Amino acid sequence: MNAIATLDAAAPVRVSTTTPLRLHVPRTANVDAILRQRLTSEPEAVLAEVHRDGGWQKVTVAEFDAQVVAVAKGLVALGVEPGTTVGIMSRTRYEWTLLDFAVWAAGGVPVPIYETSSVEQVEWILSNSAIRVVVVENDANAATVEAAGLAGPEREVLVIDPATGSGRRDGAIESLVAGGADVADAEIERRRRLAGADDLATIIYTSGTTGRPKGAELTHGNFTTLALNTVAEVPEVFNGMGRTIIFLPLAHVFARFVEVVAVAGGSVLGHSPDIKNLTKDLAAFRPTYLLGVPRIFEKVYNTAEQSSAAEKARGYFNWATAVAIAYSRALDTERGPSLWLKFQRLFADGLVYSKLRDKLGGRVKFAVSGGGPLGERLGHFYRGIGLHIIEGYGLTETTAPTSVNRPGATRVGSVGQMLPGCSVSIADDGEILLKGPHLFRGYHRNPEATAAAFDEDGWFRTGDLGKVDDEGFVHITGRKKEIIVTAGGKNVAPAVLEDRVRAHALVSQCVVVGDNRPFIGALVTLDAEGLAGWLTMHKKPAMTAAEAMTDPDVRESIDRAVERANEAVSQAESIRKWAFLPGDFTIENGHLTPSMKIKRSEVLRDFAADVDELYVDTRAAS
Repeated sequence: MNAIATLDAAAPVRVSTTTPLRLHVPRTANVDAILRQRLTSEPEAVLAEVHRDGGWQKVTVAEFDAQVVAVAKGLVALGVEPGTTVGIMSRTRYEWTLLDFAVWAAGGVPVPIYETSSVEQVEWILSNSAIRVVVVENDANAATVEAAGLAGPEREVLVIDPATGSGRRDGAIESLVAGGADVADAEIERRRRLAGADDLATIIYTSGTTGRPKGAELTHGNFTTLALNTVAEVPEVFNGMGRTIIFLPLAHVFARFVEVVAVAGGSVLGHSPDIKNLTKDLAAFRPTYLLGVPRIFEKVYNTAEQSSAAEKARGYFNWATAVAIAYSRALDTERGPSLWLKFQRLFADGLVYSKLRDKLGGRVKFAVSGGGPLGERLGHFYRGIGLHIIEGYGLTETTAPTSVNRPGATRVGSVGQMLPGCSVSIADDGEILLKGPHLFRGYHRNPEATAAAFDEDGWFRTGDLGKVDDEGFVHITGRKKEIIVTAGGKNVAPAVLEDRVRAHALVSQCVVVGDNRPFIGALVTLDAEGLAGWLTMHKKPAMTAAEAMTDPDVRESIDRAVERANEAVSQAESIRKWAFLPGDFTIENGHLTPSMKIKRSEVLRDFAADVDELYVDTRAAS
């Protein structure tokens, strides 16, 4: 890590932290070149495994490349020219990755669209990015496009899985392959080399917690530089023998980056389109590394805890949890774990840890967690059981990761050090500022938003608050726009409290409130899936979610979770009152973004009466 002080006579000294590049990517590089390089070095290696006919079918690099070329020909036959935007609206599946690389091979620009997007959102994305061809997963997605008024002779809409009787003879992939049969191989070979590092690779529309989504323009240089340097920086994960299964939306930059870095790192790639089948898919695919969000790992832990109670082994589970956390903490000390602690961990592994790892396929050693903080306790727990969760930090505008903990350089509770080529600085108000070759080139057709995103020295304003310690580890402390200022003038970062409350097995979501109010409060939604296990664990009869919200034991358990969360903050920042909300936040009801972030402004608007109710009698909480 290098600390660089930049002096300006008219401004105070700003200190930035930079990790030097490991690899310098030529300006002629593009994402397709990563696939071509893999094809040259190991054509018969397995690039992907596809879940079909009850099993996982292997697809070699050569087979995948041939499919990419065949689909690219079909796109050319449809009129896709170099630079033409092509929409992809689908769940995460093999065809998504195939289409992505085929569009790049044809010289086009793939534009992802969440399959849960509304008609209004689809209309905006397709019109703003001038999409000529859009490939959707099913007839329902096609209907959304048609309802947006954008289907017609000027736009081609192809369906991957058309319903019987829909009038479509073939699916999108089949029709593209058939339609491109007369396009010469040489044309695709020519187009694969047209784009350079500065050319547009994709437009990803931020899911956005407020307002209309902005299209972040990411270049081929953004992807290639970051992916190839990440492979070189983390050889423990990207060692040519890795396996990973993507279950997060490929419309999101996080999964999209992993798709590219998996190809660059010689990994076998799998896809799981339905989260309900994830446990089965993990057991069958047996990944060596995963990418996920904190909620996934919280649920795995909570489910294991509840299962232990059902099996009357909760005492063993609690003991094993304490051992794992103590062992992980000891790894960060000069002396390391004691011989006695090592023995306890070995014993606990046979009783608890191995069973929990089996739920993730049995081979997972590393998991990348992003999109929010995991929490120090769970971070230590997972590392203690032999699953190293690597927390990182990034945004759509940074092509996903900008910092990450490494297997050999981890500070639990942080989001790691900068990746190669990336720089971080902290503004006077605590905002995290970034520079580097991974930064997007601007918002599509929105120069005003682009200008506002950078300061006068060219640093990207993330909107997140944080700090950088003396070894270059970045710590996120909150979101700039979400800072709550109480009536007493106390600034409170809600994320610290929300993340800790949400870790409870009974809690799905937590929104901390208190702007211009006398104290901090919280709105909580009940996790309906976790309720049954919690009731069993506590030897209580079955009950509905509505009944649970008024149950004294349930409320007492949430009280304790709030008390534990309050231990992380001062008294003035602590939650003094909380209330359950009916139902939960979902994408469909407009309270969550497609990337599962809470739309705070919508929640506060729709539940304004519930917020007011927290402050009806302030004397009781003052």
